Amino acid sequence: MKEIRRAENAGFCFGVRQAIEKAEKAAHESCDNIYSMGPLIHNEMVTKDLAAKGITIIESLDEVDESSTVIIRSHGEGKKFYEEAEAKKIKLIDATCPFVGRIHKLVNETDKQVIIVGDANHPEVKGINGWCLMPAEAVSSYEEAKEITGDDFFVVTQTTIRQKMLDDVLRALEENNKRVEINNTICSATAKRQDSCRELAEMSDMMIVIGGKNSSNTKKLYEISKKSCINTYFVENIEDLPLKEVEKCNKIGVAAGASTPECIIKEVIARMSDMTLENKELTMADIMDDIDKSLRLPRGGEIVTGTVHQVTDKEVIVNLGCKKDGILPINEVTLEEGQTLADAFKVDDEIKAKVIKTDDGDGGILLSKKKLEISANWDEIVQAYEDKTVLEVKVTRTVNGGVIAEYKEVAGFIPMSQLSDRYVENAEEFIGQTMEVKVSRVDQRRNRAVFSHKQFLADEKDKIVAEIWDNLNVDDVVEGTVMRFTDYGAFVDIGGIDGLLHISEISWGKLKHPQEVLEIGQKINVKVLSMNAEKGKISLGLKQNQPEPWSVIDENYQVGQVIEGKVVQIKEYGAFVELEPGLDGLVHISEVAHKRVANIGEELEVGQVVSAKILEIDKDRKRISLSIRETIEPPAEEAEAPAEEDAE
Repeated sequence: MKEIRRAENAGFCFGVRQAIEKAEKAAHESCDNIYSMGPLIHNEMVTKDLAAKGITIIESLDEVDESSTVIIRSHGEGKKFYEEAEAKKIKLIDATCPFVGRIHKLVNETDKQVIIVGDANHPEVKGINGWCLMPAEAVSSYEEAKEITGDDFFVVTQTTIRQKMLDDVLRALEENNKRVEINNTICSATAKRQDSCRELAEMSDMMIVIGGKNSSNTKKLYEISKKSCINTYFVENIEDLPLKEVEKCNKIGVAAGASTPECIIKEVIARMSDMTLENKELTMADIMDDIDKSLRLPRGGEIVTGTVHQVTDKEVIVNLGCKKDGILPINEVTLEEGQTLADAFKVDDEIKAKVIKTDDGDGGILLSKKKLEISANWDEIVQAYEDKTVLEVKVTRTVNGGVIAEYKEVAGFIPMSQLSDRYVENAEEFIGQTMEVKVSRVDQRRNRAVFSHKQFLADEKDKIVAEIWDNLNVDDVVEGTVMRFTDYGAFVDIGGIDGLLHISEISWGKLKHPQEVLEIGQKINVKVLSMNAEKGKISLGLKQNQPEPWSVIDENYQVGQVIEGKVVQIKEYGAFVELEPGLDGLVHISEVAHKRVANIGEELEVGQVVSAKILEIDKDRKRISLSIRETIEPPAEEAEAPAEEDAE
């Protein structure tokens, strides 16, 4: 019997459907020609239908007259397009997908260098680039991302890319120590469409992927399906159906791109269904035979219930209520240390087991309790996948592309990229480790389970970050670790979140670079100055932990006091000496030495440590007058001069 299944989320997505509806409405309400900026949809049949309704495709606004009506397709356009249309008095029908429009807003509001993860030649990416304040970098691979120069980036994604592309790009940026603000703008509908296509392909003998040959999202569906089901065919309509291949397959899956009309999907399925009905008539006798056999004997993989008839040292004989007994060998039972079969089973006990073979070679049905336990383990894995809960697994060996990890009696696969939240070069370091994982994929029929330790770590980090945001308040003082420097400040980890310690908030004095007073890895107490949960930004302060020097000037300094300070600036009229960070005093040129000084640079230099006497403290004007001259002995002739005058 043929079974035809349709993937969830197949066919028009919200953005495409909206664009088509707006176009058809405009064509119905207007007697004039309507234009679309590029094809509204990558489907030849729909494009021809729209053309018949009076919608003409253009590639530039130069092709239309003033006061024309132009539809902006779901891919969107750049800011200059809107400005040009307004200048030409062209009426626009904006059918930009809301998800794409949100990306336009994001990139237009940031002053950072934008990275667009996607195909640089795709209309959507070109439109996004048109809203950036400066030209964006468009990358689609790990290798391209590795070549990017710069330090601080704002990352967005083309809505239709696969998550792996984003992961590869972010890994490259992380390895190059780039600071990134990540905005995962992959459309959820796209992700769901791709996931459902992959899942259906894994359980199908044949996959039919329906869509336009120029549709990038349909091509991605085809690539995804081909990896799990070798018999995958890309068709645009019913004429492309490989009918001879369809006849050979029993389980057929159908997926469709976002630009595929519902009518084409239904037509393709209906044609294959007609063939299925024909096959049903031809194979009914065989089907009845199979049913009859299933009533007589249990089948391999089936879970059966029976009664213990006899227990020996090596096996348990089980009455299954059919013409063959079940044989449960000792190696298919999990026994505790020192326990025998006679300890575990008694005559007339009711037990459950899984059928391994319907004929063990001696006329019995081979049973297994271990396989039944494995089935229970699989149920737990499936439940963990559905509930998104955590499992504990043990890594046992490496394989190509990752490692094998065991959950009880079930072996699963952890890809190299999912072993950690850091880049892993050699998986050998994980052998023997027990780790917590999330189940990212499960196919019990094929005994396949894929685990992710990285997802577990990410979820735990999200919990920590959320808890920090919930408990953190402006004016809180917290301990942090200096992680990295930029010219404008330092980034400090405050328990899972990086906050920016701006260079102006590090010291009350002036700094040229944060590393003048800070070191990587240094523990410091910082004050929370501001928080923006929506953007995930926290501003920190270090100098606020010390009083502003002028607020305690009376406690630390008095007129007549001799201080030691460092020359920080030299002017024609004098030199500024730093008493402490944020507190400078002026030594007037007349107070540098006992002699007349014409060029102060000949007496002092920046960085020199000097002793000076406080002559005056003006708190209102925040000025301190200093004298070096009064801290040094005058020359001998000057000291004797008054005595000579007295003698006269």
